[in-house]
Amino acid sequence: MNSDQAITGMEKRVLDNLSTAILLFDREFRLQYINSSAEMMFGVSARKVIGTPAGELVSCSGNVVHENLERSLQTGQPFTEREHQIIVREDKEIMVDCTVIPIRLDQNVNEFLVEIQQVDRQLRISREEQLLARNQASRALVRGLAHEIKNPLGGLRGAAQLLERELPDAALAEYTQIIIEEADRLQNLVDRMLGPNKIPVMKWVNIHQVLERVCSLVRVETGPGLEIIKNYDPSIPDLKGDMDQLIQAFLNILRNGVRAAGPRGTMGISSRILRQFTIGNIRHRLVVSIEISDNGPGIPAELQERVFFPLVSGSDGMGLGLSISQTLINRHQGLIEFTSKPGHTVFRVLLPLEQVDG
Repeated sequence: MNSDQAITGMEKRVLDNLSTAILLFDREFRLQYINSSAEMMFGVSARKVIGTPAGELVSCSGNVVHENLERSLQTGQPFTEREHQIIVREDKEIMVDCTVIPIRLDQNVNEFLVEIQQVDRQLRISREEQLLARNQASRALVRGLAHEIKNPLGGLRGAAQLLERELPDAALAEYTQIIIEEADRLQNLVDRMLGPNKIPVMKWVNIHQVLERVCSLVRVETGPGLEIIKNYDPSIPDLKGDMDQLIQAFLNILRNGVRAAGPRGTMGISSRILRQFTIGNIRHRLVVSIEISDNGPGIPAELQERVFFPLVSGSDGMGLGLSISQTLINRHQGLIEFTSKPGHTVFRVLLPLEQVDG
């Protein structure tokens, strides 16, 4: 039975919209169908793996699927193995629940439906929801503090200007000028903490043009010693976004990586498509994933929970770059997440490909 006979058009549309990985095997354990979530999980294309033996498809994962297929064929019973660690694309290890269900035709087992549920995916979704909630709470706190700070700052600056005009000694005006300049500096800091207030102008944007522009800017700042390894997926379509704001968001992330890796360090930038992917609590049909990595010392553990908060870290003493980037990406209905250990830090920017409104 080929894949067209095994799965009807209606069934395929339903299965391709499930977040669970679904695979269908025949009696010889050859793959007859794989849905979009399974393609994404294993990093394969259905066209290339249809007909592949189960053992080859998941040979690097302890053969959990093949073993359960054997057991199900021998007993005619479904089997479930919970919290099993498997290795998928790019040597990534994930934890899954795997269920094999035999499908009987004429009293004989003819096919097997395999359901693979990524357990740690639910943990990631929960973590992202918490991150979004913390970012929203942080921005609300900053907005409240900014309002309380900006009003007295304006009064302080105005009083200093009046005093400057009234002072008979020009030498004393130097001190009032210091007050005015420091008030302006604090005003600028508050504005930066609030982030860009420009409403995004959404147009069709090629994400690789954004990344190339950012790489050019960083190379001008760092010189030829920095190595940037690129791995782009050329099939990624344009997305709706504000090009200037996207450039600013990625530039902040890349600069952060350069500071960590050093002017002669190594950075990586890769892009790919994720299907049926959840950002926060919203599942999107297509999502662009941009990963920016560096070989720096890593982010200290005590800072990792607060890395997107304003005034947490930064070589300039401000620590606003990543906070601003998260705000800008959130405006595009996306999210920035990261993993970090000594020698390898990866920031992943997730952007839905669906049209968004500014």
